[in-house]
Amino acid sequence: MTQDASSVLLDGPWEHRFVPANGARFHLADIGEGPLVVLLHGFPQFWFTWRHQMLALASAGFRAVAVDLRGYGASDKPPRGYDTYTGCADTAAIIRALGEQEAVVVGQGLGGWITWSMPTLQAGVTRAIGSLSMPHPRVMRSASLSDRRQLAANSYILGLQVPFVPERAMTRDHQYVEEVLRAWAAPGGSYPTPADVERYAAAMALPFVAHSAAEHYRWLGRSQLRQDGPLFAHRLKPPIHVPVLHLQGGADGCVLPSVTSGSDQYVVSTYENYVVDDAGHFLTEEAPERVSSLLVDWVKRLA
Repeated sequence: MTQDASSVLLDGPWEHRFVPANGARFHLADIGEGPLVVLLHGFPQFWFTWRHQMLALASAGFRAVAVDLRGYGASDKPPRGYDTYTGCADTAAIIRALGEQEAVVVGQGLGGWITWSMPTLQAGVTRAIGSLSMPHPRVMRSASLSDRRQLAANSYILGLQVPFVPERAMTRDHQYVEEVLRAWAAPGGSYPTPADVERYAAAMALPFVAHSAAEHYRWLGRSQLRQDGPLFAHRLKPPIHVPVLHLQGGADGCVLPSVTSGSDQYVVSTYENYVVDDAGHFLTEEAPERVSSLLVDWVKRLA
């Protein structure tokens, strides 16, 4: 039986909200009062991956808002708009729709890629950024072109370029999502559990989500063969003037720890970098207490 988007409106102390922003409607989970922290998930997840950090931030006096990216979860799935420029514009419009002038933006994986781009593409709303499991896009681009091991780890992006085939694989059963979760998480760890696999595979099987998720990566892949990819990399060359927090799993199977150094060369403000040992790509769930502690301590020092 096909589920609808309401299945990702999971119960908790947060409030589920829908806000119009940048020509689409976005679902978000909202908790706490205080300075705004916007949380962006990665592939193949949705807002729920931030649940531990949301509670920690709210308890520390912040307003934590976890967003379903364009095309994911209960947010709209329009036919276009899956490039990074639009992802940043979506985030900026969400911040304004929430009645705020600026926010701390934190992302993981794909969300981290968008987050790194915010100070350049949407500087007016970006107070500070935090990236989990993703170095600066120029560092990631360079590693993807020069490091054989990272190129091999990027094979999923190549697979997502094929029309229709990955969508069928992602929605046919739980195998695709389970293989991604296990391959990118720390080997031998407790993540993912069967419940994690069920949760994220079911969310990926929602109507149009698999196609939208693939479209994000199709832009990342195909833009490298067109003018917009190099132009985007050039656009992000100037230094970042807001504080940056960078967390990396020491056993990440998607973004290899060995290629993630060098992001600091693009930051002229404060830059804090931590490696979370024995954790993989999905830091928010593989090391929730450690990540929550680092994140809360960092945002407190921004005040």
